[in-house]
Amino acid sequence: MSESGKKHHTVRAGRDAVSAVQLSQSLTAAIDQWAEARQINRSDAIRQLVELGLRASPVTASHARHDVLEIEEEAISLLRKLLDPGLPIEERERRIRRLIEGPSEFSEQRVDLPKHKK
Repeated sequence: MSESGKKHHTVRAGRDAVSAVQLSQSLTAAIDQWAEARQINRSDAIRQLVELGLRASPVTASHARHDVLEIEEEAISLLRKLLDPGLPIEERERRIRRLIEGPSEFSEQRVDLPKHKK
């Protein structure tokens, strides 16, 4: 385990990775039903479903970036509607920025923000 408490998995040459995932009972039942219809086991069904999903909707970095920006713009729009219109513009923008970016003590943990060189 690493210092952050997360396990790092490596795949050795010539071997497939073994991954454990938590699935709800209803999702497991749906996967089992899908597998049974194709006469395969659950492990193969999960692998095939993941491969199908990845092929069906490949996400490029530009798509992901666009989605993030779109979500952020929607959040800012909603925050502007919620904030007191009597506040000075600078204060309203400061509050919005604080809510969108989060507390500075967590900025190093944000994966969606650019890292600033120290």
